[in-house]
Amino acid sequence: MEKRIINPWQWQDSRSYVQAVEVKQVKGTLYCSGQAAVHADGQSSTDDMKTQLILAMQNLEQIISEAGYECKNIVRLNVYTTSTAELWPCFDIFQNWIAKHGIKQALTLMEVKSLFETLKVELEATVVK
Repeated sequence: MEKRIINPWQWQDSRSYVQAVEVKQVKGTLYCSGQAAVHADGQSSTDDMKTQLILAMQNLEQIISEAGYECKNIVRLNVYTTSTAELWPCFDIFQNWIAKHGIKQALTLMEVKSLFETLKVELEATVVK
């Protein structure tokens, strides 16, 4: 697999994403459903945004790993949240996770009216091999 990052500007670098990712010679593509703070028993978390974000990232990592892919090859990541105001103070946790895995992904962040049950944040990814 061959990846090329397209960044006509530099301002996005401090926000932990890229403007576009071109991928060639892909051996496989994994489309992940939105991963949120749902425990292994199927119970939705009622915890705060920070705790939910951490669990959502862990769940996404588990899906990617069990499928035989690597987080570093996430090329598209959509973040849905019920409150950007609650998410921003936790954004460094997200950025550290991105840096830890060396991810260079196109990113969309959207505030939505609601998510399933008590969920506050959901991560939807496309990963290549």
